[in-house]
Amino acid sequence: MNILITGGAGFIGSNLAAYHIAQGDSVFVVDDFSSGSIKNIVLLQNSRNFQFAKADILVWDKLNEVTAWSDRIYHMAAIVGVKNVLADPRAVLATNITGTERLFRIISEENQQVQILLASTSEVYGFNPKSSFIESDDIIFKESKSLRWCYAITKLADEYIALAYAINPGLKVAIARLFNTIGPNQTQKHGWVVPSFINQAMRNESITIYGDGSQTRSFCDVRDMIQALDLLVSTPASYGEVVNVGNNHEISILDLAYLVKDRVGSQSEMKFISYKDAYGIQFDDIFHRRPILSKLKQLTGFTPQWTLTETLDFLIQMERKRS
Repeated sequence: MNILITGGAGFIGSNLAAYHIAQGDSVFVVDDFSSGSIKNIVLLQNSRNFQFAKADILVWDKLNEVTAWSDRIYHMAAIVGVKNVLADPRAVLATNITGTERLFRIISEENQQVQILLASTSEVYGFNPKSSFIESDDIIFKESKSLRWCYAITKLADEYIALAYAINPGLKVAIARLFNTIGPNQTQKHGWVVPSFINQAMRNESITIYGDGSQTRSFCDVRDMIQALDLLVSTPASYGEVVNVGNNHEISILDLAYLVKDRVGSQSEMKFISYKDAYGIQFDDIFHRRPILSKLKQLTGFTPQWTLTETLDFLIQMERKRS
């Protein structure tokens, strides 16, 4: 199978690339390194089944050619991370909306039989006050002046682009709302909480918690995530559907900090800072982000295999080997 991964040098994309190469597939990764890194794919370049182009999908002149070559496309390209979003919201709007529209237009012209996985995000649920989310839940956003939420708005727009092309001309596209994912190749560079906590704990530095730490998240091991995405895009019943993908085990950020401290055996103390001090602006955070996964299980039979503690131990062991 020929696999195209846009944003394939990013955290999830690079793990997807490694997974498919291990399956014997041919993989083409395109990435402009706005969120990804050459470090994530350097070992993959030793494989004869791997190709890479450093390019922006907004203007890349080979996109038609590679789209026609593909049997499956994972569209992961996006500017992610709160710090990146606040630093350049115009780039977020361009990459996340215009890039997606260009890709789908080219697919409709070059290869209508290709399987497509569009990566969306749990952030599209916005400020819905429910403690856990199902795909049919209302999407609620507050006043529009806070650019913090332009990422969520652009990914919601991506969903509508994909749904429009699923109806006409009938593209084979599954839309995955990804909840928090952790694993190898994720760094603290973009503000990801788990690698930040592990890095601080291993150095016995203060573990930095934004807000009071009572906000909860549900973390999925990237190995589970790529299995779920593979199954989802392989399932014809998922085409034209929006599906939550993640792990439904919920934990507060403060409890996560103490869990990391315990697994590391660290002497770190907890340090609480405001969102304004962390990001330069004050905003209300989303309090809960827990998926209801019944639709994913009904479509694919998939359930997560890795517990949070197992994933943390794996990542801590990897970090110790690098130290």
